Amino acid sequence: MKKMNNVILGLAVFLMLISGALYAAMADHDKHGEKKSHQESDENHGDDHGSKHRGKNALNLVNNAVYKEACGACHFAYQPELLPAASWEKIIAGLGDHFGEQVTLSPEAQSAVATYLAANSANSSSAKRAVKMMKSLGNQAPLRISEIPYIREKHHEISPEVLKRKSVGSLSNCAACHRTAEAGIYDDDNVLIPQQ
Repeated sequence: MKKMNNVILGLAVFLMLISGALYAAMADHDKHGEKKSHQESDENHGDDHGSKHRGKNALNLVNNAVYKEACGACHFAYQPELLPAASWEKIIAGLGDHFGEQVTLSPEAQSAVATYLAANSANSSSAKRAVKMMKSLGNQAPLRISEIPYIREKHHEISPEVLKRKSVGSLSNCAACHRTAEAGIYDDDNVLIPQQ
């Protein structure tokens, strides 16, 4: 009887080891499949960032020449989808003291920029990232993208030391780490944090 119990116990242990090894092999296979799919996705996001490969999370490209020239001359020309219309309205209304700088635009240029930003703001976007930002804001209309709760949560692991690096400067310098920011792609896969 004791011999029979030992055989059954040995068989049970053997079956558990085999099923564990099989499970591990299948899980490893799935991870390789995910990795390959992920690599293919990265290949599709080559330098051209064509719209057919941009995905639902990507923000629209900045396509207004007046906005690019007026705002992009001093800093990264943020996609309008990064703030709600109310925030953009406050920013345009406060150009006399734009984060410590005086910005002067012709009335025509100011109107063109304001119209472009309002029409393409986060609250009129269907991009997943813009929807998440709007949901996190509630009724708030911050002046800074870095004040959006969703953005803060996505960057909570970034240490103050990283933000002090000369090549980064602050959280407002999206393009310092997000290599595809200009293309409206802010996925973690495209992040490279500068070491200096």
